[in-house]
Amino acid sequence: MRAARLLNGRLQNLTSRPLYRSISTSSQRLNMAAASGPWGAWQAKPGKFTQLVADSMKKLYPEELADRAWDNVGLLVGTLEEGQEQSPKVMVVNDLTWQVAIDAIEQDVSVVVSYHPFIFSGHKSLTTNDPQQATLLRLARAGIAVYCPHTAVDAAPKGLNTWLADVVSGEHKSARSVAIPCSTAPESHSPAGYGAIGYFDAPVGLSEILKRLANELGGLRHLMIASPVGSDIKTAKVGSFGVCAGSGYDVLKKADVDLLVMGETSHHSALRAIQQGRTLVQVFHSNSERSYLQKKLGPALEEELKKSGAADAQVVFSKYDSDPFTIVGVDELD
Repeated sequence: MRAARLLNGRLQNLTSRPLYRSISTSSQRLNMAAASGPWGAWQAKPGKFTQLVADSMKKLYPEELADRAWDNVGLLVGTLEEGQEQSPKVMVVNDLTWQVAIDAIEQDVSVVVSYHPFIFSGHKSLTTNDPQQATLLRLARAGIAVYCPHTAVDAAPKGLNTWLADVVSGEHKSARSVAIPCSTAPESHSPAGYGAIGYFDAPVGLSEILKRLANELGGLRHLMIASPVGSDIKTAKVGSFGVCAGSGYDVLKKADVDLLVMGETSHHSALRAIQQGRTLVQVFHSNSERSYLQKKLGPALEEELKKSGAADAQVVFSKYDSDPFTIVGVDELD
């Protein structure tokens, strides 16, 4: 009797797994083959909630804003309408890793909105030998879709770089412009562009800006600063600034400003900046992006989904989504 109960329990568990969906799909295929008329992949339909998330993201951050010369944005992994009904839950993350994928599965997420695309170029195979491909296979098996907005979020008028400029500016007034205009922006999202430039009405203390930046970016304990020889960070004043999340130097290098703020840059770019008399601040790549996703994009997406008919829509985050770098004090190793 005990063995029978165990076997029955295992069968019940099996039917709740993605494998059961493939068996069900196989049955559907056999039924279609037996029916009269053609049948094939053109009859596959996308998951309804997946499509709703993609449409909502496009409304908030039109894909026309993205830098298509190199970026890969949009719905990168889809789902099929057949099978179990999708839960109205979305996970918003900066980077899609294996750990994040498992967390999404455990939180019963239907769609992951990953700011950074995890597919940049064409794959000639999909195997577990590559960590990103393995992650893709695991998500597909679980029936989880992936949407990646990246530079569409960067360039939006109320996007990442505008928010980052607001953080630098604080309560101080500043005249704003974009560093590089986006020529493909729709009228509904103009003006748009990459990077943001600001000119203060009156000079602001650098130390004040740095403290505010560290606080708003998640309570950072360290900032990496390159400043001109002889300058004093505690007393320096800033009259103008440029911001660009991520690897931002190429976007800002022609900007005639006192302060450059970005996620990361190269050694030689930092040297060039201080030789020009400018101060450069880098906070690590994803640290310049993640707080916006959690404070702005996530709530905006949840609101848009509910307005679009998904009353129970919920946006969640992952504790495994963090910058890969940490600064370790040598004295901490003893």
